[in-house]
Amino acid sequence: MNYPESRKDNVVDDYHGTEIADPYRWLEDPDSEESRRWIQAQNKLTFGFLETIPERTRIRERITHLWNFEKYGIPQKKGDRYFYTKNDGLQNQSVIYVADSLDAEPRVLLDPNQLSPDGTVAVTGTSLSEDGLLMAYGLSTSGSDWMEWKIRNVESGIDLPDQLKWIKFSGASWLPDNSGFFYSRYREPAPGDALEETNYHQKLYFHRTGDPQSLDQLIYERPDQKEWGFSGIVTEDGRFLVIHVWKGTGPMNLIFYKDLSGSTNPVVELITEFEAEFSFIMNQGPLFFFKTNHSAPRGRVIAIDIHNPEREAVREIVPQSSETLESAGVVKDRLILTYLKDAHSRVRILDLSGHDARDVDLPGLGTVAGFSGKKEDVETFYAYTSFNVPASIYRFDPETGLSELFRKPVVDFDPDDYETRQVFYQSKDGTRIPMFLNHKKGFERNGLAPAYLYGYGGFNISLTPAFSAGALVWMEMGGLYAVANLRGGGEYGEDWHEAGAKSKKQNGFDDFIAAADWLIREEYTSSPKLAIGGGSNGGLLVGACMTQRPDLFGAVLPAVGVLDMLRFQKFTIGWAWVDDYGSSDNADEFQILLKYSPLHNLKPGVCYPATLITTADHDDRVVPAHSFKFAAALQNAQGCPAPVLIRIETRSGHGAGKPTTRLIEEAADKWSFLLRVLNP
Repeated sequence: MNYPESRKDNVVDDYHGTEIADPYRWLEDPDSEESRRWIQAQNKLTFGFLETIPERTRIRERITHLWNFEKYGIPQKKGDRYFYTKNDGLQNQSVIYVADSLDAEPRVLLDPNQLSPDGTVAVTGTSLSEDGLLMAYGLSTSGSDWMEWKIRNVESGIDLPDQLKWIKFSGASWLPDNSGFFYSRYREPAPGDALEETNYHQKLYFHRTGDPQSLDQLIYERPDQKEWGFSGIVTEDGRFLVIHVWKGTGPMNLIFYKDLSGSTNPVVELITEFEAEFSFIMNQGPLFFFKTNHSAPRGRVIAIDIHNPEREAVREIVPQSSETLESAGVVKDRLILTYLKDAHSRVRILDLSGHDARDVDLPGLGTVAGFSGKKEDVETFYAYTSFNVPASIYRFDPETGLSELFRKPVVDFDPDDYETRQVFYQSKDGTRIPMFLNHKKGFERNGLAPAYLYGYGGFNISLTPAFSAGALVWMEMGGLYAVANLRGGGEYGEDWHEAGAKSKKQNGFDDFIAAADWLIREEYTSSPKLAIGGGSNGGLLVGACMTQRPDLFGAVLPAVGVLDMLRFQKFTIGWAWVDDYGSSDNADEFQILLKYSPLHNLKPGVCYPATLITTADHDDRVVPAHSFKFAAALQNAQGCPAPVLIRIETRSGHGAGKPTTRLIEEAADKWSFLLRVLNP
């Protein structure tokens, strides 16, 4: 490959007495003239390569065909109306609809496709007033985490003049009388720094409906704690504002509250130590219910009387079980708890004292989401999906425990032609790791089939069964689609997460390498036919594994990856990931990070697998400098003809809100690349 020139600078940093070169530091500025020329040259090379693959058009057309089915969001009832999203199939963004009843003809409330010609303006947050008359909604442009919030009158479909800016990592919570809502925001960044500047000092505000943002009331801030962020939730009775205080990405937070019965009532600190997660469920007057992992790494439900909050007075409503508690809600005076059992969903219904437990019948081994509502609601809704079942929406009666199908998408394929199997294998240290295997029926285990192994393994995030038109096409082409549930994720609770974080991060890499070894040993595939992929933290995963075992894989697909482990904390919200990674600012943690940082473990002359790096020039979550520098270094180090390419999206971000057309193009390019490099 005739790679574009990547200039090397003589930049050297001193980390606790160890000098580390950073020759491609100039690529950290994605808007410089030199960086723009480099981006254009890399894209020219990458798309030139992809355009030579004859099957690319056919793959894109097949993905487009399978993607073209109606997709429904989970309905939400507010007042006398039902609200839900729907995508006709190939719309770039889903449309928000409102209906007077479940059987009534819905009308369009907000169509984001009308906001930009290329679909790059997305709705990334909504909050409906309790009477269903007003909808606050947040818009994100070009995939940025920054949101601009507006308010729409549901009756007229017309926006109020309200316009709120510089909001990130925040929702909105209305007062019952529609007078306004609580939200959090950062200060306005310096001109030109919005996509790279570190995000500190979030503040909690109250916005009064109809007022300019400049009049918003500051509710809470902590100038002495620059890393603290705040999420305010108004209780169902309108009496309290419950404030989740977060710091970083670890599953631990503080809980404060404010009595809203008087404007001068102070913010009261209820949970004051960052030692566990406390997620507010509901209240019965002064009795606050929480889902927590305090003294229960797999989760439990407790209740705290704010008038008697001492630890010994805490009531345990639902004790920890052998399964991992994922979410908790209350509908019709019943607790609805969603658990993970070996990385697939199980749902239980209990009364508010934690008794009278019964299971919800689910269609199969899959994933559910939803079950939101209020104590007096007589119904709720949930979505169910699996690897070969697109998300179907169900109405659920918590009193009878019965589910009724509300919407089921129709996709042009036969799910009976495919099978999913869950296997368990041993990692390097003997730990038992689950993995899902998906393929067409009749799949032959002879080591000749191409395989795509996907993983994440971080931030307490669980990988569970979900339908993907792109994955379906890979299986149609004869490929194996495997998903490994690595340590660092949340599949088995906080202990599982901690076993793959900070000084134990290597465990997750070992788990993934062991998955690859198992697939080869069991003759599902072979090294020349095995591709690995992952995004964000998953990009770090595959980057680390390819540098540690370049001989094991035929291809690598790191997407929007965290690849420079010595400087990630210096951009946007990267400082928050120190909870999972540690930081190069700490001498001991620096040594750990240096051992696996993908950028710093490339060795000149090594034959690395064929690699397609994907990123976006507007990614302000994992800034594109990670991928830029890694691509430049890998191209320079590559010791064999296997291609090293980088595909750089413009007017895109980390992935949230990406238009359908771009999702399809990216999936088609990914499979086309693998078709070429795994079948030379």
